[in-house]
Amino acid sequence: MLILNKTAGVFSKPSKRKVYEFLRSFNIYPGTLFLHKLVLGIETSCDDTAAAVVDETGNVLGEAMHSQTEVHLKTGGIIPPVAQQLHRENIQRIVQEALSVSRISPSELSAIATTIKPGLALSLGVGLSFSLQLVDQLKKPFIPIHHMEAHALTIRLTNKVEFPFLVLLISGGHCLLALVRGVSDFLLLGKSLDIAPGDMLDKVARRLSLIRHPECSTMSGGKAIEHLAKQGNRFHFDIKPPMQRAKNCDFSFSGLQHVIDKTIMQKEKEEGIEKGQILSSAADIAAAVQHTTACHLAKRTHRAILFCKQRNLLSQSNAVLVVSGGVASNLYIRKALEIVTNATQCTLLCPPPRLCTDNGIMIAWNGIERLRAGLGILHNIEGVRYEPKCPLGVDISKEVGEAAIKVPRLKMKI
Repeated sequence: MLILNKTAGVFSKPSKRKVYEFLRSFNIYPGTLFLHKLVLGIETSCDDTAAAVVDETGNVLGEAMHSQTEVHLKTGGIIPPVAQQLHRENIQRIVQEALSVSRISPSELSAIATTIKPGLALSLGVGLSFSLQLVDQLKKPFIPIHHMEAHALTIRLTNKVEFPFLVLLISGGHCLLALVRGVSDFLLLGKSLDIAPGDMLDKVARRLSLIRHPECSTMSGGKAIEHLAKQGNRFHFDIKPPMQRAKNCDFSFSGLQHVIDKTIMQKEKEEGIEKGQILSSAADIAAAVQHTTACHLAKRTHRAILFCKQRNLLSQSNAVLVVSGGVASNLYIRKALEIVTNATQCTLLCPPPRLCTDNGIMIAWNGIERLRAGLGILHNIEGVRYEPKCPLGVDISKEVGEAAIKVPRLKMKI
């Protein structure tokens, strides 16, 4: 495959042997006419290898995915070289499956869209190297995709949502609030100042050793917390949401994680058990951390809605809040955000759970959106590189903080 230059994030000239083998498995008829624009989306930003073919009307013609969750659960977190190797082992098969299910040949594609930012460097490199080889062989346009932009626009695949709308992106690697004014036109209102909510929930789950819990052994950390929290009583632990005095839309989760760690340590002493054993109060701790997380996300989002309405950036009566990313599949957090949208006369929309987590469909759809708008379509791939860290849009979070909007207290009865 391609040789990765780690310092620059660029690639040497691709070897064509594997791509020839891959393309030989399809019947390729150059010049085949297809009624719609067709985009192949490839996603390898973190720990899922995914691909999909989507047409311009939003039909998902084919998709495939290989999840690495089981492997990373055993190692207690994502180890980048392990994720990279698993992507390398699976990407050709996954892309081939997505194309085979779609019943189109690669020659019929209008473009290839691939996540190139942000994400794990080693993971991004695998998807980009494979994509550049395909683009080089097929002579198709290449559409580099911003992972967060793809999450934000997924809702337009499933619902008729017009610009502008507010988006809250919450996942294992990201947490941000942005106003979406167009396909690549974002105003960043706030972001996490440290870790992401999904990362924090995963760490709490590991600290609680939930992988040893019989009901949670096959679940990711966030899913395990949500599952166990249903059996717990959040009132048994009084944990305050972070940043209560900061009148902005930024988030913080590392302090909350530290408080939970201290709480767990204290309970282990009280119960006389060693680290690694299951606390009798594990469900109550899970319920408390989930509720505090939901309240923190809800309050910052509430302020973002009020700011946007105050500045006439959102409709006063038909405003839409979109919540996407892996943590958006948490139904308790959704209910907290629904309390906010009900209080502010907004509509809450979430993609289906399977489209909240990383997937190839959102990348292909982002490619369709960019094809329609004529934005970021590359016919020359020389110098294309991945970017492990990359902001989204224009950052106006300082302006939001200066507005110092006071948020009315809402009863979080969930």
